[in-house]
Amino acid sequence: MGMGPLQTSTADEDGFEAAPLSEINVTPMVDVMLVLLIIFMVAAPLMTVGVPVQLPKTAAAKTSEPKKPVVVSVDKDGNAFLAKEPLPVDGALARLKAAAAEDPTQTVLVRGDKDVPYGKVMEVMGLVGQAGFAKVSLIANAPNGAPATTAPAAPR
Repeated sequence: MGMGPLQTSTADEDGFEAAPLSEINVTPMVDVMLVLLIIFMVAAPLMTVGVPVQLPKTAAAKTSEPKKPVVVSVDKDGNAFLAKEPLPVDGALARLKAAAAEDPTQTVLVRGDKDVPYGKVMEVMGLVGQAGFAKVSLIANAPNGAPATTAPAAPR
């Protein structure tokens, strides 16, 4: 069977016709992408250099260090403590108001023993709110033992 001069065939010498390759070889593309990634990783820190300038001096006060929060604790017997000092039931509100007069924006952390009734901890939190503190948070321990602070309670 002869083929004319204008006819072409994809058949090889054995007479089998070769199927066209329909897959894309992505290996060279992956190689190029990895090389570009390495180039950008090396070049990125070098691109952050800014223009050298002489900064002006200012007499503005430095920002103050964050203050230590006020810690109110309730032990397993239901006794309240301000820091490590006992907080008597009758004078608790007066002591908390005196602490709030110093800085009412200061955060108050309330710690309660796990065996204390929930109502006693809420009573202490109520006294803290009445004293005039805006930010009150409960403290608990995370399961791994690290201390975890819950979100602050809503201001009253």
